Amino acid sequence: MTAMAQPKAPAWTLSDQVVSDFIRDGAHVFQDRVDPAAAAELLAEIRALRRFDDSLFLSEGEFDADPQYTGVNPMPGRNLLERFEERLGFVERAPHIVEAITALLGEDYEILNKKVVCGVPAKSVPEWLRRRIHGNPVNNLGAYVRPEYRDVTYFYGIDFHQDLIDFKDREADFLTLYIYLHPVTKADAPLYLLDGSHRLGGSIFPHDLTRTGPDTWVYDNGACGKATVRQRILTGDTGFAGMWHACTLHGTQPDAADHERISLRYLIGKISAKAVGMDTVNATLTGPLSLTATRKDLDASGAAVIRQNTVLKA
Repeated sequence: MTAMAQPKAPAWTLSDQVVSDFIRDGAHVFQDRVDPAAAAELLAEIRALRRFDDSLFLSEGEFDADPQYTGVNPMPGRNLLERFEERLGFVERAPHIVEAITALLGEDYEILNKKVVCGVPAKSVPEWLRRRIHGNPVNNLGAYVRPEYRDVTYFYGIDFHQDLIDFKDREADFLTLYIYLHPVTKADAPLYLLDGSHRLGGSIFPHDLTRTGPDTWVYDNGACGKATVRQRILTGDTGFAGMWHACTLHGTQPDAADHERISLRYLIGKISAKAVGMDTVNATLTGPLSLTATRKDLDASGAAVIRQNTVLKA
C-alpha cells in the first residue's frame, strides 16, 4: 500500500518573518538592501549642498545671544528631503520594504515623518559646543545649528530611548525605518538596538539600564517588570535597511569617524481600523502602549537638566 504524501507546510514569507521578529526582538533587519546605486546618488546630491563641518554651527556668542532649544528640527517647508521627493522611490516603493511594512501596518499605512539624519563627527563640532553638551543624554544639535541648515537633524550621540518619546499620548502603532546611504562601521555612529526591550512597553526617558555583560543589559521598567535584553549594533553597507517598534530602546554613540554619517529616517504609522500585524505584536507587550509623559531630562525651555548617558558604556 502506497503511503499518502504529507502536505507541505506553508512557505515562510517575509511578512511572517517580520511579524515574528517584531514579537521576539522588536525589530527587523532586512537581508536585502535598498538600491545601493540610488542611495549613493542621493548621498552625493545631499553632500553637494553643504559642508558637514563646523560651518554648520553658530558661534558661542551668537547662540548665547538668543538660545533656542525648540522648533529647531526639520518641519514641513524646512525639510531637505522635500526637494528629493521624486527620488525616494528606491526606498518607499522597494517591494521588500513595502511587503514588510504592510505586514505590520496594513496596506493603507501612512508616512508620518521622513528626514535626513546626520551623525556629526567630533572634528566638526566646535570645542565650545563639545564642552557644553558633554554628558547630555540627547545631543540633538539643532539648537546650535545655523537656521538655514535646520532642514536636517544633526546629532552627536543619543542615549538609549524609544521613538515613543516624541509622541505623548499616542499609542505605539507606528514603526521607524532607517536607511544607511553609505557604509556604516562601528566607528560611524551605528544604531545600537536592545533586542526585546519593547516587551515592557513604554517608559519615561531616561531609562533604567544596567550593563551585565559585553552584549547584555538589564532593563527595569518599574511595575511593568525587568528584562535581560541583548545589544545589537547595526552596521551595514550602502542601502542597509532596518526597522523597529516604537517601544524598542535604541541609541548611538558619538561619531568616531573622520566624516559624517548620513541616513534616512522614516516614521510610518497605522491607519487601518482592521487588525494588522502590529496589533499581534502589541498584544504580547506587558507594559503600556502610550504615555502621558515621555521624558524628564529637559526643563521648560527644552534645555537638558540631566547629565547621564548610558549608551556611552555600550
